[in-house]
Amino acid sequence: MATRKIAKAFLILLLAVCALSSCQSYKNVPYYKDLDKNGIVTEKVTNTTNYVIHTGDILGINITSRNPESAAVFNYNLARVNGNAYNTSPDNPVIGYRVDESGNIHLPLAGDIKALGLTTQQLTESLSKTLLTYLKDPVVNIRIVNFKVYVYGDVARPNAYNITDEHPTVTQALTMAGDLNITALRKKVLLIRTEDGERKYIPLDLTSKNLFQSPYFYLKNNDEIYVTPGRAKLTANGLPVLGIVISALSVVAILLTRN
Repeated sequence: MATRKIAKAFLILLLAVCALSSCQSYKNVPYYKDLDKNGIVTEKVTNTTNYVIHTGDILGINITSRNPESAAVFNYNLARVNGNAYNTSPDNPVIGYRVDESGNIHLPLAGDIKALGLTTQQLTESLSKTLLTYLKDPVVNIRIVNFKVYVYGDVARPNAYNITDEHPTVTQALTMAGDLNITALRKKVLLIRTEDGERKYIPLDLTSKNLFQSPYFYLKNNDEIYVTPGRAKLTANGLPVLGIVISALSVVAILLTRN
């Protein structure tokens, strides 16, 4: 009689484990479920915009001319903080030209140059004209060296990620973070963006192809992406404990059957 009770309890617990482990339905796992995957689908890209420079951005500016010695005075900012150019980790950033609270960068000889609200291409053209006073045929290259996004929650590698591309996307950032875990809620990804003194919480749905047309598909500097974990995450974390319980019950059942 005791053996039957143990066997019944064991069966109930086993069924409970199976039910809990299947909480995350497969239908909620695939991305872009509303996309016809049987053929090629083409659509216009209408939501991309050029990144405009903000206060706090650090600009890596490289200037060359027919006289390299004259141009060298503008390129001191290409050095890294600890002097090791081969170490490109986030802890060893390029010094760069920081856009101050007034929206300017300060260049040797040229003084304050307006950068706020301009694209890197517009600032390149503006600097090229300004530097004609000091250099022969100046060539200017600019990129943002502190472009960073934060990805955390139910992803494989939550972290802060430095990006060299001025047009990074939500999917690119998630890929850098190792993609979503199988337990993540793909319909409840949250983009957190702070700009102009306001913080926005923007829900994103990775199961719909409409994500690609969202005005928030392209990221901005210091954006945060939070991936909400599903209930299956808690279940997955609890499975080792349930395994121990099952093992213990098995031992008890064996002992009882010997008596």
